[in-house]
Amino acid sequence: MARPESKYADFEGLRERAVALRRQGHSLRQIRDELKIFNNDILQRLVKGEPPPEWTKRPNAKDDLRARARELRLQGWTYDRIEAELGCSRSSVSLWVRDLPKPERHDPTEQAKLAARKRWEHELAVRDEERKRTKAAAAEAIGELSDRELFLLGVGLYWAEGGKDKAYDRRESVAFVNSDPGMIEVFLAWLDLLQVERERLRFGVMIHETADIADAEKYWADLVGADRAAFYRTTVKKHNPKTVRKNVGDSYRGCLVIKVLKGADLYRRIEGSWYGIVVSVREADHRNRA
Repeated sequence: MARPESKYADFEGLRERAVALRRQGHSLRQIRDELKIFNNDILQRLVKGEPPPEWTKRPNAKDDLRARARELRLQGWTYDRIEAELGCSRSSVSLWVRDLPKPERHDPTEQAKLAARKRWEHELAVRDEERKRTKAAAAEAIGELSDRELFLLGVGLYWAEGGKDKAYDRRESVAFVNSDPGMIEVFLAWLDLLQVERERLRFGVMIHETADIADAEKYWADLVGADRAAFYRTTVKKHNPKTVRKNVGDSYRGCLVIKVLKGADLYRRIEGSWYGIVVSVREADHRNRA
């Protein structure tokens, strides 16, 4: 049986003319009319491999979806995931990406671990954001402290972190130790409230030998606004190689010690105030129970 193109003696010549017209921007209909080729199969063979001109392409509402589908496929997504992500049919996905290489198969166990890790990372981000919001709201709720509030706060801070007098070791002196810059600032504000002159304060740094001692000394001196002459010699702690320390890095600056000279009377006031707070709490609890 004769092939369709056998009707056209000079098929290659026709193809050259058809290709030339195609490249000039002619549509299939224009090429058909120009060359008098009314067999659609022959017409398609004559322009095979030549893309249609842009003006002949119809707008396609799915062009963006197709581009996104191909992008996801190149990222290793399966048909099912692309279908769910884009909300289109599986047949459309197959048509759009069938010429692309199949994604490498992964161990289902590894895929499960990856999915779990992503979910956990998302959960951590949500928790961190909630943590920030809670802290910000709590900080804003404090507002301005009254003198009485600062006084009671300072007494509590000292009784938690300061040196105390013992029956077996009389030490009616004021010495406060902490590594938190905020605690140091609050304690100094408390001393100012009690009209303790800064000239009566002495400072000292306690730090591990593996830290940057000079940097820590400068940091604390700048924080409290004191001359280095007001600092005792730094106490350096020997490192125990059997101990795994977590207080390391650039943020580690040891602890600052604040001592008040001639502080016996101040210490007695602190201790008395603390016992007054305890008694007040006990009485309030007794009234609530009655």
